[in-house]
Amino acid sequence: MTATPEREEIATTLLAFIRERFLSGDPQGELTGDTPLLELGVLNSLNTATLIAYMVDAFGVKVPLHDVTPEAFKNVDSLSSMVHERRRSAHA
Repeated sequence: MTATPEREEIATTLLAFIRERFLSGDPQGELTGDTPLLELGVLNSLNTATLIAYMVDAFGVKVPLHDVTPEAFKNVDSLSSMVHERRRSAHA
């Protein structure tokens, strides 16, 4: 899957939010687009709910329950793809 400028912007925004909100700013700079968020415990149930609320506010997308899957929330790259697709389908 090729990253589009919009998808890259979404990923950059999500990375910044996750670093600031869940990783104390990520001082080591370890979070990347393919960092496994669930495996490393970055996303727990509360953080996932917080992230969903942020995505709704920041990107104007709805995140239905059926989209809240381990695959979709695996990493920032998968999240940005989901947001991009939800935005695209909302404007179709």
